[in-house]
Amino acid sequence: MHSDLKQKHWRPQWFVRGDVDGFLGLGLDNLIQVLLIIALCRNVLGYPNELVFGTILPATGISLLIGNLAYAHQAHQLASIEKRSDRTALPYGINTVSLFAYVFLVMLPVKLTALGQGMDEASAVRLSWQAGMVACLGSGLIETVGAFTAGVLRRWLPRAALLATLAGIALGYIALGFLLRTYAQPVVGLTVLAIVLVTYYGRLRLPIPGGLLAVVIGVGLAWSTGLIDSDASRWSQEASQIGLRLPHLEIANLWNARGQLLPWLGVIVPMGLFNVLGSLQNIESAEAAGDRYCVRSSLLIDGIGTMAAAGLGSCFPTTIYIGHPAWKEMGARIGYSWLNGLVMGSACLLGVFGLVAELVPIEAGMAIVLYIGIVIAAQAFQATPSTHAPAVALGLLPGLAGWGASLIKAGLRAGGAGSNSEPFNSALLGRLQEADVWASGAFALEQGQIITAMLLAAMLVYVIEQRLLAASFTSFLASAASWIGIIHAWRFTQADTVLELGWGVGSSWATGYLLMAVVFMLAGLHQRRLISS
Repeated sequence: MHSDLKQKHWRPQWFVRGDVDGFLGLGLDNLIQVLLIIALCRNVLGYPNELVFGTILPATGISLLIGNLAYAHQAHQLASIEKRSDRTALPYGINTVSLFAYVFLVMLPVKLTALGQGMDEASAVRLSWQAGMVACLGSGLIETVGAFTAGVLRRWLPRAALLATLAGIALGYIALGFLLRTYAQPVVGLTVLAIVLVTYYGRLRLPIPGGLLAVVIGVGLAWSTGLIDSDASRWSQEASQIGLRLPHLEIANLWNARGQLLPWLGVIVPMGLFNVLGSLQNIESAEAAGDRYCVRSSLLIDGIGTMAAAGLGSCFPTTIYIGHPAWKEMGARIGYSWLNGLVMGSACLLGVFGLVAELVPIEAGMAIVLYIGIVIAAQAFQATPSTHAPAVALGLLPGLAGWGASLIKAGLRAGGAGSNSEPFNSALLGRLQEADVWASGAFALEQGQIITAMLLAAMLVYVIEQRLLAASFTSFLASAASWIGIIHAWRFTQADTVLELGWGVGSSWATGYLLMAVVFMLAGLHQRRLISS
């Protein structure tokens, strides 16, 4: 009787020893993402410190706090119901791929276009930030709706189409971008990369998490090689950013930026769909490890966390992380989740990450981001049928082309083009073509690259499976999207190439896809005749 009563009132522990290791691992992942936000917002987008530390990071911190506390509570409830002490909360944090996608495919193009139209720097920055918030809100809305429609989405999209789309971005904007940076600083970069490879892939067991060891050694090498700026005035400037900054609602800015929604649906919708299905796969991964969480509530937490971030001024969606089985295996349970939320959320609100960014340069942890890019790209092949590998390979190419297009334009701007005296124009295409650089094709693939990758990969999946009428319909969708400029159609601005929406603006690509649809349809009809005979 006493035993039954004790069992009835049993409650799981909010913190166990294994949560320390889990917190170090998950916290390190989130730390790298926050450092990336600071580096990209400052160095790529040119955002002022007040916007980064006064608005974006506090909003990011609240989203991390909300999500991690919610997933910790969810795990505590499940453990209480099942009377189990081994339940591990779903890992949660900033979405790495969306971070890069929104910076390079939405926020930077908006800023460059605004500057090219004669807008001053401050106004261009504000418009760029507003566009990022709209993209983040759109992603959160899709994730929230996806909580109720996840099953339909899974049946509708071939896995190869979705993962290949993601892998193209991961290879270009994440893996290749940081591989170049690794070889630009080889003493730090290659050493840290070796540690990440032997601990993550070689599964070398060490007293501390491999990622933490990599960052510690990376920081030491950065100090010894002069990568860390020892200027006292700069450290003083970063220290001055420390102080409590509470976020506030940015509804007015979101409303003023509503016109930014339509031009960027080609990025927002596919990224939102990826976030839904990626989170769904991670929930399934947790179930395979023994923790069966409610799909709807898990996705709702994710969506609400992202919308909270956007409503408070962040441009960066959150997501359920991959790796739940790994945290579970190392002994993490509930505490690692709420502790991560409290620590990372508080650090964002207190503005300490500016100083942390000086102490931990991105070179010290960039191998971890490179690893993430490799994992995402490899998963596209590993998690799809081997017969679909050609479709995955085809789906990689638009993302790589888009990254290449951004390099071409950055090179042109560094060479003096894109100024008032020498704006981008069609003469550049001829000069590049003479060097066997088909920039017009890269610029066409850059616009709507996520949708293009999804359609091309899906098209080839259907061909491989001999569902030729489905391939024809997919080609027709690509034709319609091209015709109205959702994909491919582009125009020059002063220092960039941007999407051009309008009736018939992508007629040449639309015609090409329409002819593909005809070929697939005729092949399908011929196939049916052969079967019937």
